[in-house]
Amino acid sequence: MEAVTLTAERRQASGKGGARQLRASDRIPAVIYGHGREPEPLALSRMELDKVLHRIAHGSTIIDLQVDGADTVQALIREVQRHPTRRNVTHVDFYEVHAGEVLSLDVPVVLVGSPDGVRNAGGVLEQFLRELTIEVLPRNIPERVEVDVTNLRVATSLHVSDLAVENAKILTDPRATVCTVVPPRVEAEPTPVEEAEEEAEPELIRKPRGEEAESEGSEE
Repeated sequence: MEAVTLTAERRQASGKGGARQLRASDRIPAVIYGHGREPEPLALSRMELDKVLHRIAHGSTIIDLQVDGADTVQALIREVQRHPTRRNVTHVDFYEVHAGEVLSLDVPVVLVGSPDGVRNAGGVLEQFLRELTIEVLPRNIPERVEVDVTNLRVATSLHVSDLAVENAKILTDPRATVCTVVPPRVEAEPTPVEEAEEEAEPELIRKPRGEEAESEGSEE
């Protein structure tokens, strides 16, 4: 996995007011915690952060976080908060990691290949599981878990129990379905009987209001 570096600076101002001032200067408030350390408030460059987030799976990528140009800490991004409508990043949580520490995290699941059931039977590949939870050392974190679906036929599925991740323990329920090839969808054609019934259905014609009243009076 390629090394990813972010620069940060310690920040003194805290609270909503301090966070607003940071964002107004095109910086993002952040915090780092872990291993008994007190949560430490940081500030990041919005531009630098956006570039990093666009090219990594942030929940499973170790980041070399350089603080104030000197200290470098290895960390995982545990949470990225975004504005509810504009979707721009408003806050980031980092978790410090150590080389020998076993981590629990989610990695992306990527399907590879064209299934037999799609190529030869017109089926449709459906993916149900897009992330896999694993337990792994920092140096062994995979960027993604690739799943070969080439031999998957119509009406067959792959489950978590079919997967293996090198140097990692899978925590996701082994019974969970990763993907399946479903038969092609065919719309049922109406039978001759159904067509005849539709054609024979009488058209309901209501009498004008005056004629209805006269008809009711004659019945009395």
